[in-house]
Amino acid sequence: MITVAEAFKKFRSRLELSDREQDDASRRHNEIRDFLKTMFDVENDFLTGSYKRWTKTKPLKDVDIFCVLGQKERHRRDKPPGDLLKAFEDALVEKYGRDKVSRQRRSVTVDFGVTTNEDEDTGGKVMSFDVVPAFTKNNHYEIPDTSTTSGWTETNPQVHHDLAVEAQKKYDGEWKGIVRMTKKWNANQGKPVKPSFLIEVMALELLHPPFGGDYRFEIKAFLASLADRLDETWADPARLGPPVSDAMDQVARDAAKIKLRQGSDAAAKAIQLERQGKNGEALRVWRTEVFGPMFPLS
Repeated sequence: MITVAEAFKKFRSRLELSDREQDDASRRHNEIRDFLKTMFDVENDFLTGSYKRWTKTKPLKDVDIFCVLGQKERHRRDKPPGDLLKAFEDALVEKYGRDKVSRQRRSVTVDFGVTTNEDEDTGGKVMSFDVVPAFTKNNHYEIPDTSTTSGWTETNPQVHHDLAVEAQKKYDGEWKGIVRMTKKWNANQGKPVKPSFLIEVMALELLHPPFGGDYRFEIKAFLASLADRLDETWADPARLGPPVSDAMDQVARDAAKIKLRQGSDAAAKAIQLERQGKNGEALRVWRTEVFGPMFPLS
């Protein structure tokens, strides 16, 4: 039986993207991007979001493709944002079929119907992509957002990326690992914290460098800190769009705080079991009460 420390190292490794997953993601996103260039005037396109920042957890889904539209598409900015999303939806339906495409608040999702096994493994396949249409505005971008009054949200993915890179460096190369683990906790609990990007935004402030050297205590403390600070307004790190925390109302935040405190308590229980020499029981608590089936028992 492996030790808890060994299990955490193995878990951290499991959350990192494999070569097969990166290859499949590359093939898929290039296919989508090449097709959209035949349907729209695309000035620039690139991967963004947690995949680009290396904070995406597995199974790999909702990988963001940012499509910056050119001058020929500028007329769409004067129409309702839902029209632009529908145009992208219709185009992607033409390519992939009605059952694989759906419209979201700011994007259009292409779901490839990939399923996971009992260990949450997809066999190296990407489950879905989110296509985000965008227009250039000064030195940043604006994207459709059907949940805002104006219908548009300003954003700058490069700022989000740079902040994550800086945090990773200051945290001795472990910041992204802690974020991925916490996102896996969130997914295992039914995603009480929404969006998962909120965890990353809060981690920029709550994970104080340097890394303490022990994943067990870092996770326990971070879950507790998230619960303590969840009621606060968490701004877009680029200071352009609406608060990242605006997706949760008070009822949702209260429910999430309960889950977060339960997660921190479960971590404390696992730590105590390990101190008592009950290594197997500690591993099972980390797996069943915190992270789910990707956390190894052997």
